Amino acid sequence: MRSRLAWLVLASALLLAGCAAFNTLTVYVSSTGDWPTDRRAGSYAFERLPSQPAQAEDTAALEAAAQGALLKAGFTPAAPGQEPAVLVQVGARDRLIGVQVWDDPLWWRGGYGNWRYGPWMSPYWGMSGWTQVPRYEREVALLIRDRASGKPLFEARASSEASGSPGARALAAMFDAAMMDFPRLGLNPRRVVVTLPE
Repeated sequence: MRSRLAWLVLASALLLAGCAAFNTLTVYVSSTGDWPTDRRAGSYAFERLPSQPAQAEDTAALEAAAQGALLKAGFTPAAPGQEPAVLVQVGARDRLIGVQVWDDPLWWRGGYGNWRYGPWMSPYWGMSGWTQVPRYEREVALLIRDRASGKPLFEARASSEASGSPGARALAAMFDAAMMDFPRLGLNPRRVVVTLPE
């Protein structure tokens, strides 16, 4: 009876650990800047680059993902008509990494197809269930500038690898990681594990 109970407790612990792993994200963060030691976070407004209005929907989603991290760091959105203390620029990118097996035109992606097994064997048709999921390197960046002088005060970048493009939760978690130590600077790059927001 005791051994059965011990196995049940162990299985429950492993299940909880597995669920926690699916709810976290490993991110590598780099930050630089010259934030004054006596300055508080203050009010902010997003500043868009000339190219960003053309992608207004994507830019708005990116700003929404960064907003939670800014609030946690002590910033507050500037009220309409009010001059913000700082201006914030955000950006993100996805990049396909690694060579995929189907990049070779003599290989087929999976399922039913014509496969090459080597220069000494002729190709033949056959069934296969093997496939490879592409991996992406994703990165978010955030720049905070003093509105009055235009001086850059703090810059942070966060990167991670995953299959598929990041959703809103992953982007928000990456911005959380980027702003986690604000306004302190740390080792660049440093590994941070963050929980995905609900």
